[in-house]
Amino acid sequence: MISFKDVSKHYPNGTTAVDRLSLELPEGGITVLVGSSGCGKTTTLRMVNRMVEPSSGTVSVAGRDVLAADAAELRRGIGYVIQQAGLFPHRTILDNIATVPLLLGWGRRKARARAAELLELVGLPGDSGKRYPHQLSGGQQQRVGVARALAADPPVLLMDEPFGAVDPVVRTQLQNELLRLQSELRKTVVFVTHDIDEAVRLGDRIAIFRTGGHLVQCAPPAELLASPADDFVAGFLGAERGLKLLSLSTLAELPQEPAPADGDRWRLVTSERGEPLGWRDTEGPDGDRAPLLPVRALRDGDSLLTALDESLASPAGLVARVDADGVLTGVTGRERIHEFAGRQHAEAGRAAALKNPADAPEAAEAPEAPETGEAGGDSQDSDDTPASDPSVTA
Repeated sequence: MISFKDVSKHYPNGTTAVDRLSLELPEGGITVLVGSSGCGKTTTLRMVNRMVEPSSGTVSVAGRDVLAADAAELRRGIGYVIQQAGLFPHRTILDNIATVPLLLGWGRRKARARAAELLELVGLPGDSGKRYPHQLSGGQQQRVGVARALAADPPVLLMDEPFGAVDPVVRTQLQNELLRLQSELRKTVVFVTHDIDEAVRLGDRIAIFRTGGHLVQCAPPAELLASPADDFVAGFLGAERGLKLLSLSTLAELPQEPAPADGDRWRLVTSERGEPLGWRDTEGPDGDRAPLLPVRALRDGDSLLTALDESLASPAGLVARVDADGVLTGVTGRERIHEFAGRQHAEAGRAAALKNPADAPEAAEAPEAPETGEAGGDSQDSDDTPASDPSVTA
């Protein structure tokens, strides 16, 4: 869908923002551009909608050179979301969202109907459409920014650090919302961030740039984490690459066993409905009257990184698993998570070695899974270019 062929961007002061970039961004996926400030990631994104024009090479969208298109027309067909939303303060939320459809001649009634539909799609109440941007929270404004970018149903969505100005809790909520929307809409998304954890969580592919606009590696998250191209990529990914790899898998991929029964030290106490209430140490001085220790029950959709964290916090070394109604279905031990992590890392490394045999290190053999008994209660073991006015691009 989006192609860069030997693209460079040079500025009159001698700065090279992007240097001979060749990159294919697949249709219907999220490609995350990541790197430190000044690496060219924002310049690369802005060349897609001609907010920055390349000095040489070809940028094409759906097979068409962007320089051959009228700039305003091109931008109206590409959704654009920036940090802090960039909403028009003097317009209502509905009118902000309807900006591009109105520019495309949809008519006011049709454009506002589409805006109301998108409010619901991004999880905002219908009455928020009558408000003004200053009356919404930062997270709500970012949702409006996403809705505005989607208003004309563009095939391409550009997102320039859209969640960087909100607090961590809201940021996670917005990331979840983007993943939900993408599962339904399947847009071609180019997403810029400096946060490698955000890149791993959102990206189908991650492109890592170094200063001077050089693309160092572009690969799916698992391949990138298991087999970084060089020391620069490894350093950028951080020392906890194995833990980041766990964030790509969910508890649904692991089996579960029955919860500890009578006779085990740690007993998982449940309500009459079967909801986990806490862990009880039956061998302590108070026996069956011992106070309950906290339990955080997880569902199949929770990541294995979250499960590992809970297994470490659990006195039994077990993760309590529940269904959609919060009813206990079983437990998974810490050892199961460790075994899966080892296999996952080895498999990703082998896949990278087969794809790039000359560049990737030889993958380690997957460890044999040790025999495990029944689950029990004793299981212990920046922007790169000058700011531009984004208003016409919605």
